[in-house]
Amino acid sequence: MTRVRVTAPHASPGNPGRGGPRPLESREAAQDSEVGQVFVRSLIRSQLRLALVVAGGFLLILAAFPLVLVAVPGLADTRIAGIPFDWLLLGIGIYPVIGLSAWLYVRTAARNEARYRDLAGEQ
Repeated sequence: MTRVRVTAPHASPGNPGRGGPRPLESREAAQDSEVGQVFVRSLIRSQLRLALVVAGGFLLILAAFPLVLVAVPGLADTRIAGIPFDWLLLGIGIYPVIGLSAWLYVRTAARNEARYRDLAGEQ
């Protein structure tokens, strides 16, 4: 298997005056070594685990919303400004959960990648 390095020209129309591409030798060397391959596999596993945990937590919370309506008697019949409460809960109440899940995933994924870069750079 041959590794191909794709780089941009020294000064492209979209990036006038900027230097050429940054060399990736240290990162490539880290991936070529046995220890570097362990680091990459570890990063991939941690990112997959993070995605599964965040998606699973989101789905559990999403499934809990209708259960709240069933568990609390009379809540499904409640209307706020003429709109049924269950529609409000499922239509508006889920957006903060989506935002929180996305924020948590991005923050933790960036932290995982920063840890990988720190480990790969120390070799």
